[in-house]
Amino acid sequence: MHTGGRLVAGSHNRNEFVLINADENARIKSVQELSGQKCQICGDEIEITEDGEPFVACNECAFPVCRPCYEYERREGNQACPQCKTRYKRIKGSPRVEGDEDEDDIDDLDNEFEYGHHDAFGTTSDAVSSGHYANSNIAGNPANFEHDSAPLNSEIPLLTYGEEDSEISSDRHALIVPPYMNNGNRVHPIPYTDPFNPLQPRPMVPKKDIAVYGYGSVAWKDKMEEWKKRQNDKLQVVKHEGNDNGGNFGDDLEDPDMPMMDEGRQPLSRKLPIPSSKINPYRMIIILRLVVLGLFFHYRILHPVNDAYGLWLTSVICEVWFAVSWIMDQFPKWYPIQRETYLDRLSLRYEKEGKPSELSSVDVFVSTVDPMKEPPLITANTVLSILAVDYPVDKVACYVSDDGAAMLTFEALSETSEFARRWVPFCKKYNIEPRAPEWYFNQKIDYLKNKVHPAFVRERRAMKRDYEEFKVRINSLVATAQKVPEDGWTMQDGTPWPGNNVRDHPGMIQVFLGQDGIRDIEGNELPRLVYVSREKRPGFDHHKKAGAMNSLVRVSAIISNAPYLLNVDCDHYINNSKALREAMCFMMDPQVGKKVCYVQFPQRFDGIDRHDRYSNRNVVFFDINMKGLDGIQGPIYVGTGCVFRRVALYGYDAPAKKKPPSKTCNCWPKWCCLCCGSRKKKNGNTKKKVKHREASKQIHALENIEKIEGSMAEKSSNLNQIKLEKRFGQSPVFVASTLLENGGVPQDVSPASLLKEAIQVISCGYEDKTEWGKEVGWIYGSVTEDILTGFKMHCHGWRSVYCIPKRPAFKGSAPINLSDRLHQVLRWALGSVEIFMSKHCPIWYGYGGGLKWLERFSYINSVVYPWTSIPLVVYCTLPAICLLTGKFIVPEISNYASLVFMALFISIAATGILEMQWGGVGIDDWWRNEQFWVIGGVSSHLFALFQGLLKVLAGVDTNFTVTSKAADDGEFSELYIFKWTSLLIPPTTLLIINIVGVVVGVSDAINNGYDSWGPLFGRLFFALWVIIHLYPFLKGLLGKQDRMPTIVLVWSILLASILTLMWVRINPFVNRDGPVLEICGLRCDDS
Repeated sequence: MHTGGRLVAGSHNRNEFVLINADENARIKSVQELSGQKCQICGDEIEITEDGEPFVACNECAFPVCRPCYEYERREGNQACPQCKTRYKRIKGSPRVEGDEDEDDIDDLDNEFEYGHHDAFGTTSDAVSSGHYANSNIAGNPANFEHDSAPLNSEIPLLTYGEEDSEISSDRHALIVPPYMNNGNRVHPIPYTDPFNPLQPRPMVPKKDIAVYGYGSVAWKDKMEEWKKRQNDKLQVVKHEGNDNGGNFGDDLEDPDMPMMDEGRQPLSRKLPIPSSKINPYRMIIILRLVVLGLFFHYRILHPVNDAYGLWLTSVICEVWFAVSWIMDQFPKWYPIQRETYLDRLSLRYEKEGKPSELSSVDVFVSTVDPMKEPPLITANTVLSILAVDYPVDKVACYVSDDGAAMLTFEALSETSEFARRWVPFCKKYNIEPRAPEWYFNQKIDYLKNKVHPAFVRERRAMKRDYEEFKVRINSLVATAQKVPEDGWTMQDGTPWPGNNVRDHPGMIQVFLGQDGIRDIEGNELPRLVYVSREKRPGFDHHKKAGAMNSLVRVSAIISNAPYLLNVDCDHYINNSKALREAMCFMMDPQVGKKVCYVQFPQRFDGIDRHDRYSNRNVVFFDINMKGLDGIQGPIYVGTGCVFRRVALYGYDAPAKKKPPSKTCNCWPKWCCLCCGSRKKKNGNTKKKVKHREASKQIHALENIEKIEGSMAEKSSNLNQIKLEKRFGQSPVFVASTLLENGGVPQDVSPASLLKEAIQVISCGYEDKTEWGKEVGWIYGSVTEDILTGFKMHCHGWRSVYCIPKRPAFKGSAPINLSDRLHQVLRWALGSVEIFMSKHCPIWYGYGGGLKWLERFSYINSVVYPWTSIPLVVYCTLPAICLLTGKFIVPEISNYASLVFMALFISIAATGILEMQWGGVGIDDWWRNEQFWVIGGVSSHLFALFQGLLKVLAGVDTNFTVTSKAADDGEFSELYIFKWTSLLIPPTTLLIINIVGVVVGVSDAINNGYDSWGPLFGRLFFALWVIIHLYPFLKGLLGKQDRMPTIVLVWSILLASILTLMWVRINPFVNRDGPVLEICGLRCDDS
């Protein structure tokens, strides 16, 4: 392209392309030459601002829109960019509309309607705006003009800097409006002589009325409606096609409407920051709370209690620990965000009509261990929801890991595969939700809503009958499995079941679906369903769930090798059939997806009582903490409902971050842009490069292996087979699969060889002398392998994404029984203690990598929180000690101290209220979370701390018991079942001593008189704080009372004790000074 000696500057992300004149004496000849763009709505040229740069309406994507169209969209439209849907910000000189935020810089509110002012450039934008407002009803006299519908003249008026140019004819000078026309009604150019302005005003196109340029005209509105209609038509059929390089799209780019439809420019998702009206007060309260904490500790440290120095010192140490723990938990919430996905754009980009789907394949992992504690019916529903997911069937493969090698699981999966041949086409035909039959048929909604097919009712009844028969068969298998034969289980052909010995059995693989000839009842292909049970032998450490997941990673790479992986627990079914598409909106986004290692979905649960007594939903964590982490480097991995990028699991570093191009700014001076970074790129072929880069191709590159810089080809050539086998193991097929950028199975390998390799990679000794569990796959060293695995990925520079669809993506079961819930929390806390005592502790691991500081704070808090159990138990014991001894941890409170304590309590309450507001959490969920923090802290966390120390320091291992996940004997029946466990001892002890302390304190106050009630109130408040937090535990401890509510029973005992003591103290039949002795008159001594 000929540049005429001018500098070429551009930005692909900002859609900029500018030719700047290199000669100071030369003049810019054309608006079209300068910007190279036309308004994609009305077809007019993009105006030049007073700074000499093209007008840019949207600073996010720079979609070409002229100023009149921009102002029309802000005033009468949806106030958003047509391409990226970002709300238009007000540009100086434009009228304000509702919703505009106040600018931080100097405001021009007084001049925003003065369009008549011209600088030396006499810009087209000002001319058009002046023409529009002169035609409006501002002066009180509306003007009516006939609009010429002729197309715009191809000859564009040239900017001449207010001077005559001999090379430009007089009728092609840019429009200049005299000053008097700002407040007048006349808009036609008339002969006018002004000594200060010798040029005669002319319209841009002499034959066209200047009113046509204004967005208030009828012709302009018709043009707007015509443009919108064209855009809607083009949304139906995408015209351009991608090639192998992902850069050229043929001649379709010549279509003036195609920039709107350019796939490379359409974001698949966007961030939705928390509104400033909610987040800014929250941040201010956090700062104020820090100040109040400083004043609080200043007072506490400088005012010791001399007669109870030990109690005072202990309480101060506990309070300092609580403050540090709060800071570690609070600051990762500083930048909370939400996200929105565009599933329609995903389909437009990767699912073109008449062509095979270009969506990436996904391997889904389901893990199970004991079918007696994880019922096969629940696992079957999870598998059925996966097979019926709304995703191309040839792109989905489901792998079920049976780590218990149970024949019951195998037979149940065989029945599930047969039932799926009828269930999957039914789901897709009628688009039902959810696609787990147990929960679909049990939901209490109008199942006929939005269903118009006349055969739906008949087929639904038939399907429900088929499912009930399926349940009977599964239950029959469960009943049969209750009694194991002496010789072990035998398969139908008489062969002994290979997994009869759970601790010593070979690896097993069975492909149930996805083979040739196995289709559903309508003849359609089904997703692949594979049963996997890895080999187990005595003397090998199998690493529990983490080892099972790594086996699935390897065997899936041999069989299907999808570039993305989804892992779910056996009790977490897919509640939203578009969940995979939601994740692909982030993973396959060519702009932001390359650095995303995983997409985490929140956990939602079924079968929890309405009051959520033990905070099973964990709403505060999933709706507040995780949103905060998403604004930093991404949420932590929680073990289920997560879509991974396979290459991130292989331990590779994230792609190197490229410096983003600067954004166009119309309101800052040029010297500021030079300071912040130039937008100019000295390359004469910029236009050609922009076309190639606008249509991005997703590249799953295996980059930065062993921190070597360069392209994937260079890395593959430099890393020899020995190094790869040392990293990934001795399977050449698996090693070859790790080098495939977009997944897929190597074509030159026979099926028999693949089967042999699949068995090899799940053998118990395959991981010896490799980096599996150290740098590759799920990381070993903790029973909570999820936190450790996500932490390692973030240390490699990856970021994660938190996706919250409107319809929950996954739902699962949670243990609602108190003992089961405490054991679940015990396992989580034990894993955190193990990480804290390992080399992977975030306090000292991962520096110099890609982990951000606030993200590190979050990980530190996730491994340190079990240690809080020690100060928490001590602090909950102090109220009882104070009541029993008559001492207190605070001296006599002054007015200053009262203000500090009140400010502290108010700041704590305000922080919670504002968190609930921006997080969308109810006060009940927030309060239950606070209560269970105390319950779990004084029980499960305390035991986990000691068990973790014994395991790490003394080598005493503790076994993890799978929590019960089903309850069929009535609704919430498990909630009231009492199961004794040693975890109940500490909170029970705290309850008893605090209740006794309250009784003793009240009785002592009654005995000592009125003056003792004042100091008692502080101690009573302290003790009641502990009792109220432990109240859900007390209800679970007492179980279900058929005739008397628990609260009535507890308070009856408490009040009865207090009243009894009061009666003893105030018995009117006993004199307070003792019995009155009178002289009887007899002299006993004389006798």
